[in-house]
Amino acid sequence: MCETIKVGMADLNVCKEPDQLITLGLGSCVGIVLYDTSTKISGMVHVMLPDSTKIKNNENKAKFADTGIQELLNNMLELGAMRSKIVAKIAGGAHMFTFGACTGEFMQVGERNVAAAKEILNSLKIDILAEDTGLNYGRTIVFDSVSGMLKIKAIGQEDKYI
Repeated sequence: MCETIKVGMADLNVCKEPDQLITLGLGSCVGIVLYDTSTKISGMVHVMLPDSTKIKNNENKAKFADTGIQELLNNMLELGAMRSKIVAKIAGGAHMFTFGACTGEFMQVGERNVAAAKEILNSLKIDILAEDTGLNYGRTIVFDSVSGMLKIKAIGQEDKYI
């Protein structure tokens, strides 16, 4: 029987096949899925911000790309994932708000989240197989640990599978 495991905002979770992982409301946040292609052990983290070192209240590792991805990887390895077989898919990082000419760093949090996720995955030598990032709409993502497919749902958009 397949269970759907919810990953909240600033949260992470792991599963084994045949379970699925879902996260709702990815606006400027980024959903990162790690997937072991051999054991089918999967994990998802819903990061809100790129860098834990810029924030005082940073105990929640899943909230940040720099600590959340590493924590997710550690949890998957503890469950029996094979490090050499882990790949990634990412979604989110939208530019959700526009306030006239305001284009400061705060307004580009989605873009910075995507860049941080890519940088961390690259430093961990984890290949990104697919992504659906940027633009100006929120997403809900569902990862199927059996097929390795990431379904992206967005209001006003056709469902995508990457």
